[in-house]
Amino acid sequence: MLRRLLPFGPKSHHWQDRFPNLAANVLEVRSLEHMRKAMGWTRDPILEGEHLNAFQYLEDLNDRRICDAEVLGAACCNGDPKILLEIGTSHGRTTALMAQNAPGGIVHTVNILPEEIAEGGKNVTFAPSRDEIGKYYREKGLTNVRQIFANTKNWEPDFGPIDIAFVDGCHDADFVYNDTRKILKQCRPGSIVMWHDFNTELMRVYPWMRDVMTGVERLFADGLLRGRILHLQDSWIGLYQVPKLSTRVL
Repeated sequence: MLRRLLPFGPKSHHWQDRFPNLAANVLEVRSLEHMRKAMGWTRDPILEGEHLNAFQYLEDLNDRRICDAEVLGAACCNGDPKILLEIGTSHGRTTALMAQNAPGGIVHTVNILPEEIAEGGKNVTFAPSRDEIGKYYREKGLTNVRQIFANTKNWEPDFGPIDIAFVDGCHDADFVYNDTRKILKQCRPGSIVMWHDFNTELMRVYPWMRDVMTGVERLFADGLLRGRILHLQDSWIGLYQVPKLSTRVL
């Protein structure tokens, strides 16, 4: 098991001391326009739903929800992805965002069943009932979605190459590490992997974020990640593109 990080203390005044690989590889991006330049994107995402602009909790400060949707939607609507994977369906709002922005692809979305939640790790944001899982995208009538019920601890994708992946299931470091490791096996050069609850500043405030960052740090340490991670300012998403063979990409 991965050793859990202790809170930041007198011997570690900066997060960079504990996360040297993230410190060396995470680039802060000021706006979606700058993200578009970095990634070579030309299309604007479809952003629908009042929930994107809602403010319910302190975690929604600085338009966090819309910033998340901008990154994820733009990644899905550029590059014509065919196979997309989401880990953590919940009500299916993010599933719908992905499906709407990649109408030529299939979104494979995975969620643990409520009766199995006790084996799904500690840092699980929400445990909807079976009927609630994916309810939003079904009500939108989206047909390019494949619902999968599974505990990713024991599940592996048997499809690929995966063009876009979004990791937002259990936030335990071991789950983040293993979910991503399995995804990378099915990726190609140029594939995009994104993690939710990824923010180098806020991980000092929210312990589950520190777990996510710990999992990603370990992926770098083990040589499974080999390039930059882009983080849109005020968002909770880190974006990684699998390096291409012939050209340098982020």
